[in-house]
Amino acid sequence: MGKYSIKDLENLSGIKAHTIRIWEQRYNLIEPQRTETNIRIYDDSQLKKLLNVSILVNRGHKISKISKLPKEELKEKITEIYQKANEELLNETLEVQINALIVSMIDLDEEKFDKVFSTNLLRLGFEKTIVTVIYPFLEKVGLMWGIDQINPAQEHFISNLIRQKVITAIDGLPVPQKSSQKFLLYLPENELHEMGILLSHYLLKANGKHIFYLGQNVPFKDLIEVDKICEPEYLLTFMVTSKTQEEIQEYINKVGEQFKSKKILVSGSSYTLGNIKWPKNVSWLSSVEQLSSYY
Repeated sequence: MGKYSIKDLENLSGIKAHTIRIWEQRYNLIEPQRTETNIRIYDDSQLKKLLNVSILVNRGHKISKISKLPKEELKEKITEIYQKANEELLNETLEVQINALIVSMIDLDEEKFDKVFSTNLLRLGFEKTIVTVIYPFLEKVGLMWGIDQINPAQEHFISNLIRQKVITAIDGLPVPQKSSQKFLLYLPENELHEMGILLSHYLLKANGKHIFYLGQNVPFKDLIEVDKICEPEYLLTFMVTSKTQEEIQEYINKVGEQFKSKKILVSGSSYTLGNIKWPKNVSWLSSVEQLSSYY
C-alpha cells in the first residue's frame, strides 16, 4: 500500500495542497494519518478518492455536495463520467482516462485497464493513444516511483500490460530504410523501467527511423562498443530510478563527453532531472511532444 505526503497528492491529483487541507478541515473529505512529527500521511484509498473528487470538481460539482455523497453514489457518478468519456473522447476527458489507469494500477484491475486502453485505441489510434494518454499516465507513475510511493507489484502489473500492447504494435511496423536516421535506444546500468523507451521505440519506428534497441541495464562499455558498430546519429535513454543529484549529473557528463559527435536525448521526470546542468550535446526531453520534433 502506498504512503503519500500532501505534496504527492497535489502532484498526482492537480489539487493544491492548501485546498486539500481546507477540504479535510471543512468537509472531512479524507482523513490522513499523522506521523510522530504531525506530518500528514495518506494511503491508496485516499489518493483514489481524491482523484475521483478532482474529476467531479473539474466538471462543476460543488465540493460541499460531493463530500456528503455516500461511497456508492460517488462511484456511480464517476462511472457515468467514465462512460461519457468513452463515448465522446474529447481532449477534456483525457484526464478521466489517465485517472482511471492510475486506479486500475492501484487495484491491479486488468479489466479496467483493457477497457480504457481499447476505447482510446479505437477512437484515437495507437500513436495518439500513446502520446495523449499513456505517456501522461506514465509520467505520473514515474513521479510515484521517484518518491518511492508505489508498490513494485503495481508498477510491474501495469507496465507488463502496456508492454504487451507496445511490443505487438512494434512488430507490426514495417522495417525502415537503412538510409533513415539511426537512433540507439538503451537504459543505463541499474535502470529497469523499460516502458518509456519502448514507447519511444514505437513512435520513432512508426515515423521511419532506424532503431537499435538495447533495452535495460546496459553497461557503459557495451554502449561504447555498440555505438562503434551502429554509428547512430542519436542516443536516447530514460532515467527513472531514484539516484542522488550528484550521481545523475556525473552520468550525464560522462555520456556527453564520451559521445561528443552525437545528439543525446535523456527523458525522465522533473523530479529526477529538473535541476541537471546539461552539456551542449545532451538534451532533456521533458515531454513526448519534444520527442516528436526529432521525427
